Amino acid sequence: MIETLYAEKAVGIGANMVGILKRIIVIDLQEYSTKDPKVFINPHIIEMSGDIQCHEEASICFPGISAHITRPQKITMTYQDTAGTTHQMTAEGYLAAVIQHEIDYLNGRIFLDYLSPMKRKMLLKKTKKFQKQNDLS
Repeated sequence: MIETLYAEKAVGIGANMVGILKRIIVIDLQEYSTKDPKVFINPHIIEMSGDIQCHEEASICFPGISAHITRPQKITMTYQDTAGTTHQMTAEGYLAAVIQHEIDYLNGRIFLDYLSPMKRKMLLKKTKKFQKQNDLS
């Protein structure tokens, strides 16, 4: 998963996106151009703030498109590390948005689901065109 994260120049990836049917996400914001991947097993959001934020989101599953998505500004989650130890963590801002995006994938929800049907249809058409032009289909 970590190799795919870096190969795709992504900041997060869910296990199901690479054919692993387990509840695992890997995130690396690569702040200051430093690789520092974090693995979260069985992540579960237990609290969300009422304050919201908007970030431009994209996905390696839908190349060539992105959309501004509104999500809670702050979350608290539980997860296990690779040794099986349970942790609780609070995340804010961009990190919180990335975690929510990846947990959504584990739950069968994509960032396009937050958009109106018309906007979603337009972006799906755009990604198909992008795939065709770049021979990615």
